[in-house]
Amino acid sequence: TTPMDADSDVALDILITNVVCVFRTRCHLNLRKIALEGANVIYKRDVGKVLMKLRKPRITATIWSSGKIICTGATSEEEAKFGARRLARSLQKLGFQVIFTDFKVVNVLAVCNMPFEIRLPEFTKNNRPHASYEPELHPAVCYRIKSLRATLQIFSTGSITVTGPNVKAVATAVEQIYPFVFESR
Repeated sequence: TTPMDADSDVALDILITNVVCVFRTRCHLNLRKIALEGANVIYKRDVGKVLMKLRKPRITATIWSSGKIICTGATSEEEAKFGARRLARSLQKLGFQVIFTDFKVVNVLAVCNMPFEIRLPEFTKNNRPHASYEPELHPAVCYRIKSLRATLQIFSTGSITVTGPNVKAVATAVEQIYPFVFESR
């Protein structure tokens, strides 16, 4: 077996579990009409929104009457855009003058497993201003990378949950954190 060092290229699978995106329809949406005529719809009248689910790609959209729509549940940026466009099309079919604008991926959630366990107290001590560890409150170290706007939850098992503004930032965050967690394995 070869000795592991932090410089050697290690292939880590980053599994994207959720991509959140927003877009606007540029028209007022009648939520009651969507609730009555749309398929796979939950109408939440008390909070003034409609939840609509698509099967392919598997996404859930939160629709407000202002025309703002948030889609969650996609597993890639392309799938998120495709799902958002399919949703806009289904609203057009209900008779709304939908124009698909201001599409933006706002949040990406991913998980990544390190091939080793991590000593969290030591890791926190070495990476003080960025890492915070409160074992009584949460079993993971919270590590923030301000430049990428990414947050990593690092567990002692070697599992890391990453949230960031886009897929590229998430991948970069994992690349940046690897040498640090490697020191504390």
